[in-house]
Amino acid sequence: MNLDDTIVAIATPAGRGGIGVVRLAGPQAVAIAHPMLRLKQELEPGRVAFGELVEPNDVEVPTVSAKERTTGMGQPIEARLSERKMPPPALRNRHGMSNASVNRIDEVVVTYFARPHSYTTDDIIEISAHGSPVVLRHIVELCVAAGARLAEPGEFTMRAFLNGRIDLTQAEAVRDLIDAQTLFQAKVAAQQLEGALSKRLQPIKQKLVELIAVLEAGIDFAEDDVSVLADTRILEQIAAVRIPLEQLGASFAYGKIVHEGLTLAIVGRPNVGKSSLFNRLVERDRAIVTATPGTTRDLVSETVAIEGIPVKLVDTAGIRGALDEAESIGIRKSKEALADADLVLVVIDASQEEPARDDELLGLVKNSAAILVENKSDLIEGKIPASPKLREKWGTQVVISTSALTGEGIRELRQLILQHIGGGARAEVESGFLTNIRHQGLVQESLTGLDAAERAVTAKVPHEMLLLDLYNALRPLDAITGATTTDDILNLIFSTFCIGK
Repeated sequence: MNLDDTIVAIATPAGRGGIGVVRLAGPQAVAIAHPMLRLKQELEPGRVAFGELVEPNDVEVPTVSAKERTTGMGQPIEARLSERKMPPPALRNRHGMSNASVNRIDEVVVTYFARPHSYTTDDIIEISAHGSPVVLRHIVELCVAAGARLAEPGEFTMRAFLNGRIDLTQAEAVRDLIDAQTLFQAKVAAQQLEGALSKRLQPIKQKLVELIAVLEAGIDFAEDDVSVLADTRILEQIAAVRIPLEQLGASFAYGKIVHEGLTLAIVGRPNVGKSSLFNRLVERDRAIVTATPGTTRDLVSETVAIEGIPVKLVDTAGIRGALDEAESIGIRKSKEALADADLVLVVIDASQEEPARDDELLGLVKNSAAILVENKSDLIEGKIPASPKLREKWGTQVVISTSALTGEGIRELRQLILQHIGGGARAEVESGFLTNIRHQGLVQESLTGLDAAERAVTAKVPHEMLLLDLYNALRPLDAITGATTTDDILNLIFSTFCIGK
């Protein structure tokens, strides 16, 4: 990837819309854009200019030769235009072009970000036209014909990273912000984009670097009687690094759910109100509900947001002895959904006597995170559950009474689901937490290095060998922010970005 190239891409989603944006970045962005623009005023950094997109006919576009690019001897745009006896772009646009020379295509708004005060630290021109795919594609074609190159996926953000504008955690947060499905996910990504995770890592990394520096000094200047830390003091400093790092690693359990959401399966015997409960949580009639047992034969799923967390709800077929092949397949799918779910709602009919089939349900979910939902509580006189034995077998698992018909208990059920998600961990949003499995793996790798360092201290290993373990703990922390990230990892990360970002 050549950072000296001028790159271009459509920065808005594919399809038609009111506005579409083409982004042009690189040393020749201004020179390439000017011949296709007829502006009302000169381009100024940090300001927008209104004008027209025109079709340049036989207009020479100033370019930088291959020699100029490789030697870094490129001249200012105005100087090169002067050598070719052409008026500078701003002068040409201020006076306009004759109708014989150009054909108007669209009205546009142009924004100019001068280097280094731009997203990539390059000169950037953003042309906002009407969101016609034909017009946007034509702007890109004009730019390519004038010397620009089509941008690779994520190349704008990669340039921002390589040019020191953002670190790698912030670059990944850009992708997370684009992919956010809920407002809460967007807020978390925005926190990461502001450097929340990097700020949380920095003091941890600093303590580790200070410990390494002291040990290195003790080795390099032993003849000068530079004091070396006692073993107890070294262990204390390693612990000072380990404790906050372990806390950061533990935040991944919640961060993973925030980033990816979770799957919630609703299981139970036929006609206990699973589909009605599903519709209540979805807040619309998504699943068919009838008084006939066994109505649901296949899995019905819908994703909802509970306090900003994406939750995929799965309504399953009632578990019983199948009456036909179709129901048998549906029950098998129900058991598969139960096994794959992050959380299970086991629904029983609180108005009926406890059947043996409910015992089978308990056996199916004994190794799962589950909530026992006693539905149809509106049919119980005095609101006393009719399944005390089942509650006793359920033990310490969570139990809640609901009525899918009246809505009673639904709000409390949502709160229970949120508690399982870990809603109480939201305070960590301000200080940053792990949402990325790559970050989690690197934190665990760093902790492994600290484990080895502690064992080395206990075993009275020479400090030269101890330092190897401490460096093994430091390198993964560098890799989180991108200080020591390899090209292969960079390509893997940025290949998941959309083109134009």
